[in-house]
Amino acid sequence: MIGPVVVTNGNLNRNDTRGKTITCKAAVAYGPGEPFVVERVLVHPPQKMEVRIKILFTTICHTDLSSWQGKNEAQRAYPRIFGHEACGIAESVGEGVNDMKEGDLVVPIFNGECGDCKYCKCEKTNMCERFGVDPMKKVMASDGATRFSTTDGKPIFHFLNTSTFTEYTVVDSACVVKIDVDGHGDLNPYIKVLGLLGISLMSILVQL
Repeated sequence: MIGPVVVTNGNLNRNDTRGKTITCKAAVAYGPGEPFVVERVLVHPPQKMEVRIKILFTTICHTDLSSWQGKNEAQRAYPRIFGHEACGIAESVGEGVNDMKEGDLVVPIFNGECGDCKYCKCEKTNMCERFGVDPMKKVMASDGATRFSTTDGKPIFHFLNTSTFTEYTVVDSACVVKIDVDGHGDLNPYIKVLGLLGISLMSILVQL
Protein backbone atom coordinates (compact mmCIF):
# COMPACT_ATOMS: atom_id res chain seq x y z
CA MET A 1 0.00 0.00 0.00
CA ILE A 2 1.26 3.50 -0.77
CA GLY A 3 2.32 5.90 1.93
CA PRO A 4 0.06 8.32 3.80
CA VAL A 5 -1.58 11.17 1.97
CA VAL A 6 -1.48 14.70 3.39
CA VAL A 7 -3.97 17.37 2.36
CA THR A 8 -3.06 21.05 2.61
CA ASN A 9 -5.64 23.51 1.25
CA GLY A 10 -6.72 20.97 -1.30
CA ASN A 11 -3.22 19.96 -2.36
CA LEU A 12 -2.28 16.30 -2.53
CA ASN A 13 1.23 15.53 -1.26
CA ARG A 14 2.33 11.99 -2.03
CA ASN A 15 4.69 9.90 -4.06
CA ASP A 16 3.75 10.20 -7.72
CA THR A 17 1.25 7.40 -8.37
CA ARG A 18 -0.16 8.83 -11.58
CA GLY A 19 -0.50 6.21 -14.28
CA LYS A 20 0.33 3.43 -11.84
CA THR A 21 -1.76 0.71 -10.23
CA ILE A 22 -2.32 1.37 -6.52
CA THR A 23 -2.59 -1.35 -3.89
CA CYS A 24 -4.92 -0.38 -1.06
CA LYS A 25 -7.52 -1.73 1.34
CA ALA A 26 -11.19 -2.15 0.44
CA ALA A 27 -14.28 -3.79 1.92
CA VAL A 28 -15.19 -6.43 -0.66
CA ALA A 29 -18.46 -8.40 -0.80
CA TYR A 30 -18.10 -11.88 -2.31
CA GLY A 31 -21.74 -12.92 -2.26
CA PRO A 32 -25.25 -11.77 -1.31
CA GLY A 33 -25.41 -11.09 2.41
CA GLU A 34 -21.90 -12.41 3.05
CA PRO A 35 -19.70 -10.45 5.48
CA PHE A 36 -17.52 -7.79 3.91
CA VAL A 37 -13.87 -8.79 3.66
CA VAL A 38 -11.38 -5.98 4.25
CA GLU A 39 -8.43 -6.87 2.07
CA ARG A 40 -5.85 -5.48 -0.31
CA VAL A 41 -7.07 -4.80 -3.83
CA LEU A 42 -5.59 -3.29 -6.97
CA VAL A 43 -6.99 0.01 -8.24
CA HIS A 44 -5.92 0.66 -11.80
CA PRO A 45 -5.23 4.10 -13.33
CA PRO A 46 -8.08 6.24 -14.65
CA GLN A 47 -8.67 6.04 -18.38
CA LYS A 48 -9.94 8.81 -20.68
CA MET A 49 -12.52 11.04 -18.93
CA GLU A 50 -12.09 9.25 -15.60
CA VAL A 51 -10.85 10.32 -12.16
CA ARG A 52 -9.14 8.27 -9.46
CA ILE A 53 -10.11 9.44 -5.99
CA LYS A 54 -8.49 9.01 -2.58
CA ILE A 55 -11.51 8.44 -0.33
CA LEU A 56 -11.29 10.43 2.92
CA PHE A 57 -14.73 9.72 4.38
CA THR A 58 -17.60 7.47 3.41
CA THR A 59 -20.93 6.50 4.92
CA ILE A 60 -23.48 3.76 4.40
CA CYS A 61 -26.97 4.03 2.91
CA HIS A 62 -29.86 1.57 2.86
CA THR A 63 -29.30 1.22 -0.89
CA ASP A 64 -25.89 -0.29 -0.10
CA LEU A 65 -27.49 -2.73 2.34
CA SER A 66 -30.32 -3.84 0.06
CA SER A 67 -27.97 -4.33 -2.89
CA TRP A 68 -25.45 -6.17 -0.70
CA GLN A 69 -28.23 -8.52 0.43
CA GLY A 70 -28.89 -9.29 -3.24
CA LYS A 71 -32.65 -9.68 -2.95
CA ASN A 72 -32.97 -8.64 -6.60
CA GLU A 73 -31.10 -11.37 -8.45
CA ALA A 74 -30.71 -9.15 -11.52
CA GLN A 75 -28.55 -6.78 -9.44
CA ARG A 76 -26.16 -9.44 -8.20
CA ALA A 77 -22.54 -9.05 -9.27
CA TYR A 78 -19.71 -10.34 -7.09
CA PRO A 79 -17.11 -9.73 -5.91
CA ARG A 80 -18.11 -6.11 -5.57
CA ILE A 81 -17.16 -2.91 -3.77
CA PHE A 82 -20.24 -1.09 -2.50
CA GLY A 83 -20.63 2.47 -1.18
CA HIS A 84 -21.86 5.59 -2.94
CA GLU A 85 -21.79 8.48 -0.43
CA ALA A 86 -18.32 9.86 0.22
CA CYS A 87 -15.84 12.69 -0.09
CA GLY A 88 -12.22 12.60 -1.15
CA ILE A 89 -9.34 14.03 -3.17
CA ALA A 90 -8.66 13.68 -6.86
CA GLU A 91 -5.47 11.59 -6.88
CA SER A 92 -5.10 11.55 -10.67
CA VAL A 93 -7.19 12.40 -13.72
CA GLY A 94 -7.45 10.73 -17.09
CA GLU A 95 -7.07 12.24 -20.52
CA GLY A 96 -9.65 14.89 -21.35
CA VAL A 97 -10.58 15.83 -17.78
CA ASN A 98 -10.33 19.62 -17.64
CA ASP A 99 -12.76 20.70 -14.92
CA MET A 100 -10.68 19.38 -12.01
CA LYS A 101 -7.09 18.56 -11.21
CA GLU A 102 -5.04 16.41 -8.89
CA GLY A 103 -5.41 17.56 -5.29
CA ASP A 104 -8.92 18.97 -5.66
CA LEU A 105 -11.46 18.11 -2.97
CA VAL A 106 -14.24 16.18 -4.68
CA VAL A 107 -17.50 14.32 -4.09
CA PRO A 108 -18.25 11.23 -6.18
CA ILE A 109 -21.90 11.16 -7.25
CA PHE A 110 -23.91 8.08 -8.17
CA ASN A 111 -26.25 10.05 -10.43
CA GLY A 112 -24.01 11.66 -13.04
CA GLU A 113 -24.81 13.80 -16.06
CA CYS A 114 -23.46 13.15 -19.54
CA GLY A 115 -24.78 16.51 -20.77
CA ASP A 116 -25.67 15.09 -24.18
CA CYS A 117 -28.68 12.77 -23.82
CA LYS A 118 -32.27 13.94 -24.21
CA TYR A 119 -32.82 13.98 -20.45
CA CYS A 120 -29.75 16.09 -19.68
CA LYS A 121 -30.73 18.55 -22.40
CA CYS A 122 -34.26 18.95 -21.04
CA GLU A 123 -33.08 19.44 -17.43
CA LYS A 124 -34.19 15.99 -16.28
CA THR A 125 -30.58 15.13 -15.52
CA ASN A 126 -31.53 12.68 -12.78
CA MET A 127 -32.62 10.40 -15.63
CA CYS A 128 -29.36 10.60 -17.61
CA GLU A 129 -29.27 7.69 -20.05
CA ARG A 130 -25.58 7.00 -19.52
CA PHE A 131 -24.88 7.83 -15.88
CA GLY A 132 -28.27 7.70 -14.17
CA VAL A 133 -28.97 5.50 -11.15
CA ASP A 134 -28.51 1.88 -12.20
CA PRO A 135 -27.87 -0.72 -9.46
CA MET A 136 -27.20 -3.32 -12.17
CA LYS A 137 -24.31 -1.37 -13.68
CA LYS A 138 -21.06 -3.01 -12.61
CA VAL A 139 -18.36 -1.71 -14.99
CA MET A 140 -17.06 1.56 -16.39
CA ALA A 141 -19.03 3.24 -19.17
CA SER A 142 -16.04 3.84 -21.45
CA ASP A 143 -14.90 0.28 -22.07
CA GLY A 144 -17.14 -2.09 -20.11
CA ALA A 145 -14.23 -3.06 -17.85
CA THR A 146 -13.58 -2.66 -14.14
CA ARG A 147 -10.78 -0.64 -12.54
CA PHE A 148 -10.63 -2.94 -9.49
CA SER A 149 -9.08 -6.37 -9.21
CA THR A 150 -7.91 -8.79 -6.56
CA THR A 151 -4.19 -9.11 -5.97
CA ASP A 152 -4.22 -12.22 -8.17
CA GLY A 153 -5.86 -10.36 -11.04
CA LYS A 154 -9.53 -11.32 -10.77
CA PRO A 155 -12.00 -8.47 -11.51
CA ILE A 156 -13.95 -6.77 -8.74
CA PHE A 157 -17.12 -5.02 -9.86
CA HIS A 158 -18.20 -1.40 -9.37
CA PHE A 159 -21.42 -0.15 -7.75
CA LEU A 160 -23.61 2.86 -8.61
CA ASN A 161 -20.85 4.65 -10.56
CA THR A 162 -18.90 5.20 -7.34
CA SER A 163 -17.75 2.25 -5.13
CA THR A 164 -16.55 4.15 -2.06
CA PHE A 165 -15.90 1.37 0.48
CA THR A 166 -12.25 1.51 -0.51
CA GLU A 167 -9.26 3.76 0.04
CA TYR A 168 -9.17 4.57 -3.68
CA THR A 169 -11.81 4.42 -6.39
CA VAL A 170 -12.12 5.30 -10.07
CA VAL A 171 -15.19 7.10 -11.41
CA ASP A 172 -16.28 8.64 -14.68
CA SER A 173 -15.62 12.38 -14.70
CA ALA A 174 -19.38 12.87 -15.15
CA CYS A 175 -19.83 11.25 -11.72
CA VAL A 176 -17.64 13.52 -9.60
CA VAL A 177 -17.86 17.19 -8.65
CA LYS A 178 -15.22 19.54 -7.32
CA ILE A 179 -15.77 21.20 -3.94
CA ASP A 180 -15.02 24.93 -4.01
CA VAL A 181 -12.40 26.01 -1.49
CA ASP A 182 -11.58 29.64 -0.76
CA GLY A 183 -8.09 31.05 -0.41
CA HIS A 184 -7.88 30.08 3.26
CA GLY A 185 -8.74 26.44 2.70
CA ASP A 186 -12.31 26.72 3.99
CA LEU A 187 -15.20 24.98 2.29
CA ASN A 188 -17.73 27.01 0.38
CA PRO A 189 -20.28 28.29 2.98
CA TYR A 190 -23.09 26.86 0.83
CA ILE A 191 -21.81 23.35 1.49
CA LYS A 192 -21.70 23.99 5.24
CA VAL A 193 -25.42 24.80 5.24
CA LEU A 194 -26.29 21.38 3.82
CA GLY A 195 -25.24 19.65 7.00
CA LEU A 196 -28.25 17.33 7.24
CA LEU A 197 -27.47 15.53 4.00
CA GLY A 198 -25.30 12.43 4.21
CA ILE A 199 -23.01 13.42 1.36
CA SER A 200 -22.67 16.95 2.72
CA LEU A 201 -21.65 15.58 6.11
CA MET A 202 -18.79 13.84 4.36
CA SER A 203 -17.87 17.16 2.76
CA ILE A 204 -17.93 18.98 6.09
CA LEU A 205 -15.64 16.38 7.68
CA VAL A 206 -12.90 17.30 5.22
CA GLN A 207 -12.22 20.52 7.12
CA LEU A 208 -12.15 18.94 10.59
